[in-house]
Amino acid sequence: MSQIKVNNPATGELIEEVKVNTTAEVELAIENASTAFDSWKKVNAHERARLLKKWYELIQLNKEEIAKIMTLENGKPLKESLGEVNYATDYIEWYAEEAKRIYGRTIPAHQDGKRIVVTKQPIGVVAAITPWNFPAAMMTRKAAPALAAGCTFIVKPAEETPLTMIRLVELAHEAGIPEHVVQVVNGPGKEIGEVFTSSKDVRKITFTGSTPVGKLLIKNSADTVKSVTMELGGHAPVIVAKDADVDFAVTQTIASKFRNAGQTCVCANRVIVHESIVDEFSEKLAQEVKKLKVGNGLEEGTDIGPIINKGGYEKIVNQLEDAVEKGADVLTGNEYEANYDKDCYFVQPTVIKNANLDMTIMHEETFGPIAPVISFKEIEEAVKIANDTPFGLAAYFFTEDYQTGIQLYEQLDYGIVSWNDGAPSAAHVPFGGMKESGLGREGGTEGIEPYLETKYLSIGNVE
Repeated sequence: MSQIKVNNPATGELIEEVKVNTTAEVELAIENASTAFDSWKKVNAHERARLLKKWYELIQLNKEEIAKIMTLENGKPLKESLGEVNYATDYIEWYAEEAKRIYGRTIPAHQDGKRIVVTKQPIGVVAAITPWNFPAAMMTRKAAPALAAGCTFIVKPAEETPLTMIRLVELAHEAGIPEHVVQVVNGPGKEIGEVFTSSKDVRKITFTGSTPVGKLLIKNSADTVKSVTMELGGHAPVIVAKDADVDFAVTQTIASKFRNAGQTCVCANRVIVHESIVDEFSEKLAQEVKKLKVGNGLEEGTDIGPIINKGGYEKIVNQLEDAVEKGADVLTGNEYEANYDKDCYFVQPTVIKNANLDMTIMHEETFGPIAPVISFKEIEEAVKIANDTPFGLAAYFFTEDYQTGIQLYEQLDYGIVSWNDGAPSAAHVPFGGMKESGLGREGGTEGIEPYLETKYLSIGNVE
């Protein structure tokens, strides 16, 4: 394969062909990044901040163009793509400011005549692998702190969505960030991933994607003892307590579940509702979900775009069929359409009631617009259902009771917990999961730490 064909998942139309980089070209990119690191790390923090702010401004000036590119290759509604561009630039703006706040410290000495100084320095060349579902934000969430810290950065975007990334890197260069300080390479993830992990010059791997691939990258990074940041799979529960504001919980559950056609790692995957309100909640959820329009993301009024590919589509359909066979009641949806010739796939947003723990959908991430509702009696039962997964990325709950809220926050084994909030992500907060959902955090003050090494200097005979 010498070219990647980038197609519109809503129409099957060929958008563009992108050159696949050879192993030798990827190795050269790493070599160039290593050479560039020697000079980039010496650029003062205020200048790095200025360049990042310029990059931020250029993306904002071109955000309509970038959003259209994103919708063409990803399929998400244009309004969501515009929102993602803003979200992506939030990270650049935040870390432009954090570049000037990489502080060291002086530690009181344990002996007379000594001084102890702690400093931070950039870790080195960073290699990133990013997913198709957020082709802009998942890049800037990694690139911005890496560049702010003084690292050089190479990114491999998903094969489905390289065009957004290419445009972002072009704008970074236009902003004045040197060509070899931030680079993009394209090709099969397995091949490029092996080049990244085997290279002695790459000192950090950062990855957003599936847990199996993340585990392989961690394993392959061990030989050279690389630093790794992994944002992996999720299986987010939504707990709706008996005292919850039902209408608000419905609105926020939709905001979480159906964004990007349910194809996000923090999408609600299991809706766990108290038995006293499960009928009311389910009916209201279904009524609102029926209003969502499925179609081409470039068409006005579209709420739900296409499923990204055949594998994702078939996984969703299999989970739906399994749920219905095992007793689920379909309140709305359970309709889907596949055009295998054009490689286009659509799934109507679906609400199913009376889900049970024998169903695959209650144990595996769906990555699609399906909301299974299961009931509970006691809050401890809801917590048990929520925590019964190897994943621990995001969890949501709705309650107006302070004690219930604190109990749920403390007992849910998730890195991100949302109380009466269906949209927890932001550039200034730490994003990441527990258990098999990953290692490390991205965003916030925590997000720049993985790109820094701590060094301490002990000075003797200073008196």
